Amino acid sequence: MGKAEEIKRFEGRTAIVTGGGTGMGRAAALRLGREGANVVIAGRRMKELQEVSDEIVSLGGRALAVPTDVADPRQVAALINRTLDVFGSLDMAWNNAGVLGTFSPIHELSFDDFDTLMSINLRGVFACLKYEIAAMLERGIRGSIVNTSSWTAHGAMPGTSGYAASKGALDAMMRTVALEVGPSNIRVNNVSPGMIATPMSQEVLSDETTAHPFVKHTPLQRVGQSEDVADAVLWLLSDDARFITGQSILVDGGYTIGGLRP
Repeated sequence: MGKAEEIKRFEGRTAIVTGGGTGMGRAAALRLGREGANVVIAGRRMKELQEVSDEIVSLGGRALAVPTDVADPRQVAALINRTLDVFGSLDMAWNNAGVLGTFSPIHELSFDDFDTLMSINLRGVFACLKYEIAAMLERGIRGSIVNTSSWTAHGAMPGTSGYAASKGALDAMMRTVALEVGPSNIRVNNVSPGMIATPMSQEVLSDETTAHPFVKHTPLQRVGQSEDVADAVLWLLSDDARFITGQSILVDGGYTIGGLRP
């Protein structure tokens, strides 16, 4: 058993992970379970959610799978209520559910595609924050929340105007919310992944002409793994980051650093 698995940083605390059935969310949910948290895994595909929940339980943890479409505020409210009914509290959340959408120049991007990006990546996180924070405030919980932003909120790539806008707006919203709830001992931060090997990015990474420049221009010379982001998220959720709030932390291997590139 490794050191990270021996430490129970989250014993007795309850965490929600949206987009928790695959990729980065799955990695974080499993790690939270190993470190003692009650884990609520939310997302749109029950099969994947249940598989993660079952794995946590098989390792001696407590978990609950709750199918949730974050674009529907009623489902988000039901997710929070179910969490409170089963575990009695809500101490942490990673609002990770999101979509990449269609990569198109802005003059080719449809209004429907733009609206989908905003409804899930921005409005969906707004709904999660709204109900999570209300639950924490009502119970006087010293909480921590992380949202998934993107390196595209710090840099740029052609074809991502809608996606980048949804994440840039999320960074701005997070900073304001951190100011609002800081006096109540609730911390709110964003994590901004670079190119990470997940099912969502599989199409991009399977194209050598797209994947190679990412690796070439990343100082650490590799594509990120789900665990790279999950570890950063758990740090932000933990008391180890107790004086960190209102930040959007890049987990990109240095890709977004500017400067001369070979």
